[in-house]
Amino acid sequence: MSDVARQARVSLMTVSRVINNKGDVSSETRQRVLEIIANLGYRPSAIARSLATKETSTIGLVVPDVSNAFFAEITQGVEHLAYSRGYHVFLCNTEEDPQRELAVIQSLEEKRVDGLIICSSRLEEEKLIDILANLPAVVLINRRLYQTVEDTFDSVTLDDERGGWLAVHHLIQSGHRQIGFLAGPPASYSGAGRRKGFLAALQEAGIQLVDGWMKHCQPSVEGGYEATRYLLGTYPQLTALFCFNDLVAVGALQACDELKRRVPQDLAIVGHDDIPVAALVSPTLTTCRVPRYELGARAVNALLERLRGDCPADCSQIVLQPELVIRESAP
Repeated sequence: MSDVARQARVSLMTVSRVINNKGDVSSETRQRVLEIIANLGYRPSAIARSLATKETSTIGLVVPDVSNAFFAEITQGVEHLAYSRGYHVFLCNTEEDPQRELAVIQSLEEKRVDGLIICSSRLEEEKLIDILANLPAVVLINRRLYQTVEDTFDSVTLDDERGGWLAVHHLIQSGHRQIGFLAGPPASYSGAGRRKGFLAALQEAGIQLVDGWMKHCQPSVEGGYEATRYLLGTYPQLTALFCFNDLVAVGALQACDELKRRVPQDLAIVGHDDIPVAALVSPTLTTCRVPRYELGARAVNALLERLRGDCPADCSQIVLQPELVIRESAP
């Protein structure tokens, strides 16, 4: 900036006003400064600007599996809206590893991001609260977290209990009473909600729960495949499966193909999320559609409101609703 000011024969303040498109600079002077900036190849230092303003115009986004289309579309919602508001996003993938999640959150804190969005955190509650207390603004996606009984972090969540109920109620209405549940990771907030919906639908229909019919698994095709092989090998009387997500459901389809269990004639399968692959596999998946892009966009809105101080005294708790989509795997 000193070089630009010297060549343009103006003050540093004038150069700053031109760079930041502020007034009080004549059109002739502005044009001369811009030409010298172009000739010198000058670019403002983001680091210097952040030291002066105490803001970096960056947001950290932490997701457990960037290869999963569910999280990819949430990421798209975050990035699109953040960019439109003048923010850049640092995306960190934890690969479903709580220790790696802890490390990337600490790294983002060190980079002085203005705020942090954490999607489907796998960290234990106490550990997550401790580390988030050091950050200026945080929004959680698919996780509710209480600092105290009265005080919570901002969050954007799905009504996972409703999703579980919709899926299992549909299976019961179709005549199924021996229904297994591939429940996803034990630490998953969404998995816990879908389990509540699963149990509520069974209870309403007067169906006795068999504990062994619920099996935790990795939220992946491989996880669904292995869990389905186990459940059907141990409980061959099962006539339906509700799966934690669509990737798990695809793994269940693969296992059924190997075991010669026809879908839906021998075993009905319902997934969750309605990622693009749900409509592409054969048979196509009955599933619960989730507004994934909106999850990300609403999280950015909540975060920026918190940064601007526009939030009410209590925290923002946004809950979005799933929608049952009936296809071939469970008509």
